[in-house]
Amino acid sequence: MANPTYQLLQFDDLEGWADDNHQEAMDVFLSTCGDMRDPDWASLCDVAQSGQEARGFFERFFTPVLIDDGNDALFTGYYEPELRGSLTRGGPYQYPLYRLPPNPSRLSRREIEETNAFEGQGLEIAWIDDAVDVFFLQVQGSGRVKLDDGSVIRVGYGGANGREYSSVGRALVERGVYQAHQVSADVIRNWVRRNGDVGRELLWTNESFVFFREVNEVPADKGPLGAMNRSVTPMRTVAIDPSYIPYGAPVWIEKNGADPLNRLMVAQDTGSAIRGSQRADIFFGTGDRAGRDAGRIKDGGRLVVLMPLQSAYALLPDVIE
Repeated sequence: MANPTYQLLQFDDLEGWADDNHQEAMDVFLSTCGDMRDPDWASLCDVAQSGQEARGFFERFFTPVLIDDGNDALFTGYYEPELRGSLTRGGPYQYPLYRLPPNPSRLSRREIEETNAFEGQGLEIAWIDDAVDVFFLQVQGSGRVKLDDGSVIRVGYGGANGREYSSVGRALVERGVYQAHQVSADVIRNWVRRNGDVGRELLWTNESFVFFREVNEVPADKGPLGAMNRSVTPMRTVAIDPSYIPYGAPVWIEKNGADPLNRLMVAQDTGSAIRGSQRADIFFGTGDRAGRDAGRIKDGGRLVVLMPLQSAYALLPDVIE
């Protein structure tokens, strides 16, 4: 963790602040603030539950803080995939989703898949019809599987093999296959599928391997569970680096790019690729449309954390005013 600097801002400094739907953000904040144990946050959760007007609540009890670790801001998107699968292996269903082994291995993705390292241990949750879909489910961390009998199971992150995550999109750029602005999730999917064994080798450059758990207790109309073990909300949940931003904190997003976005979100999730105070992953929802929208996002901008007044001023003398 770098030594960050902190800059206190005013709400008037937040581009588009007055135009947002603050009540939507308040509802999402209330969904997880009860799990925050820090006394400053717990007391604000109590206040929020008393029926406060949303915009006034945030402006009275919070200070916008810009946390700078020396790296440029980067916004990406994530979603909840929907896959096709079966509880038994057969026909097109040849690619397993594994539960976490009793003693998680540090084998790489290549070593696990080439040697079928976990076969015969009863760790399979389901069998999927597409190896590329399994890979992207591991990148996203959660999803839904529509089974061949018509039923649906939901899976969430259950652990990993301890290897570092690396971007296969970046690998394609480094190999000269594409330029950085051309890479998206759909581009990667199509390239891997077109290139057979070479495509499989590309996926193996990401040595991280994710295991899953069933989370069928989550209602179908709710989002998948995030890092706070609560359902995340499309376009209001953001995944952050908890080394810099506490889970449950309101976060103001100023995303540039083809579709600029200025919106109050809540830090309810994280991911292996989310590192730094200005790094954020926006949850777009469930299914193919959400996946396409999320896959196009790779934009700069600014991320500002709303912190309780006393917590913000406790940062002094590290604050730049």
